[in-house]
Amino acid sequence: MLTTRFVDGAPNWIDVGTSDIEGAASFYGGLFGWEFAPAGPDAGGYGFFRLAGRIVAGGMRTAPEQGPPAWTVYFRSPDADATTEAVQRTRGSVPMPPVDVMGQGRTAVLADQAGVPFGIWEPALRKGIEAAGEVGSLCWVELYTPDIARAAAFYHSVLGWETSAVTFPDGVYTSVNPAGTGEDGMFGGLVPPADDLTGAEPARPHWLPYFGVDDTDAVVARAVELGGRVRLPATSLAGVGRLARLEDPYGARFAVLKGDPRET
Repeated sequence: MLTTRFVDGAPNWIDVGTSDIEGAASFYGGLFGWEFAPAGPDAGGYGFFRLAGRIVAGGMRTAPEQGPPAWTVYFRSPDADATTEAVQRTRGSVPMPPVDVMGQGRTAVLADQAGVPFGIWEPALRKGIEAAGEVGSLCWVELYTPDIARAAAFYHSVLGWETSAVTFPDGVYTSVNPAGTGEDGMFGGLVPPADDLTGAEPARPHWLPYFGVDDTDAVVARAVELGGRVRLPATSLAGVGRLARLEDPYGARFAVLKGDPRET
């Protein structure tokens, strides 16, 4: 699972872009107990979600031309400009070039060869989110991608990731970890879109964040009460735990999990 002992290549930030930040704050507050507050007059409407006083995510209102509401996962980079150049060399794209963020760090939004956006965060004063791998915080991430080998090569080139095959009763899962960290550093996986069994519409490549919960079924029921949508009902997976995939009232997709994906 994730921790806040961030190393290069590991997730260290996450935020949601939404058409209604007040509505999203109400939804996630009711679901996880998060409290939202703007970051200040110079932050352009950006704010922080906190749980028990610790920052667990960011969020802001985004315009329709910026794309549909979605969660963006950010990965630690020692040099945002160099990582951006590596993405360009490997035929990715750069939706938002590197910018400084009020002395807190340097960030960019990039996209892999399949067009899936992700962020990078080069820390300065702010190292990243202040809670991870706990109930109510980011605990795992998955990339749904049509070509796992190609994605693995891309992220190895730009972020140094290593992959390994983990065998489960239902098949083989491709896990990822930062360079040199081995099993202890696993933070996510690469998954074929066909495994996103969430309805009739075609699966699209995307990053999916998981948040830890202590009762998956109760959280799913609460999400529906708050206006969310269930994309995959609460499901138990041997060696993993009990998970569900959800969508908030504005269309941003996420998942919840009680368990630890590293356990086999």
